[in-house]
Amino acid sequence: MKATELVSTRIVYSEWAFAELVLWRLPKPLEGSSHGFKYRLAYVVRGTCVLRYDNEAGKGDHRHIGGKEKAYVFTTPEQLLADFQNDIARWNHENSDA
Repeated sequence: MKATELVSTRIVYSEWAFAELVLWRLPKPLEGSSHGFKYRLAYVVRGTCVLRYDNEAGKGDHRHIGGKEKAYVFTTPEQLLADFQNDIARWNHENSDA
């Protein structure tokens, strides 16, 4: 079985903000992850990536928020997308004057 792309999309929130979401199903987990998915979710505001979730090989599941990297507990693709959307809403609320 080869990797299967499940999601590849860009969501435009405004003239200065968008999200890119890419999610694959893998034949086996990446090193550092216990599930069969590979993902890269990014929220970009005014040309700067302000929020990113990913699970690069060897590092496992994590997210980048405000210049800091934090572990992320992956459960399902649906929950991943919900958590990402919640963090976008939180970032927008906390940076409403940005």
